[in-house]
Amino acid sequence: MKIQHIFFDLDNTLWDHRKNAYLTINDLFKKQEITLHYEIDFEEFHSVYHDINESLWEKIRDGIIDKEYLRKHRFYDTFRHFGVDDEELSQYFEEHFLDKILNHNELVEGAEYILEYLKSRHYTLHIISNGFQEVTERKCILSGIDKYFKTITSADSIGVRKPNPKIFDYSLGLAEAKKEESIMIGDDWIADVVGSQNYGLDVIFFDVYKENKQEEGLKAITHLLQIKEYL
Repeated sequence: MKIQHIFFDLDNTLWDHRKNAYLTINDLFKKQEITLHYEIDFEEFHSVYHDINESLWEKIRDGIIDKEYLRKHRFYDTFRHFGVDDEELSQYFEEHFLDKILNHNELVEGAEYILEYLKSRHYTLHIISNGFQEVTERKCILSGIDKYFKTITSADSIGVRKPNPKIFDYSLGLAEAKKEESIMIGDDWIADVVGSQNYGLDVIFFDVYKENKQEEGLKAITHLLQIKEYL
């Protein structure tokens, strides 16, 4: 059957989470004068934070920890790395990070153009995100891309995260879409590619960070505009 429904991941596929997080943490870092008080370089801090955050999100994806654990530890563990054991400071960063990140709504290059293009081709567009429900829709609204999507599914909607097949089943059910007329587009190899494949859903791997993962027959792109080669 011809593809009718396109399911997008959100963070780092359309909404540039890495860039927006960098800008937000830098704002908080300056406001709290961290370099002055603790002699910590921001670029080093951000690099450590990024690695810790990525590791924690992988554990959430795999069901090892929950979001409360991540929220308690990602900044706390980062500050601990630099010898600063301050739960209050870490919690300040966490609480303000989730709020202030929505002040930055940079999209991945080509996102709005490709959404407009796909909409003009009469595809029905959807979101499947592993992000928190309370921010997923706000990211779409504040960045101006909510108008393109018929449905927006976050992991909290069903209580499981990609690559769990239940979230794909839930989202396709919500969209009233059949597997054979649907395709997933995302940047996470495990959550998006392996998850879709195990569910029996066609997928385009957005290799935005050029991991160069190869698999025979896999549709892969390094820029969103390359979606036009497949759809």
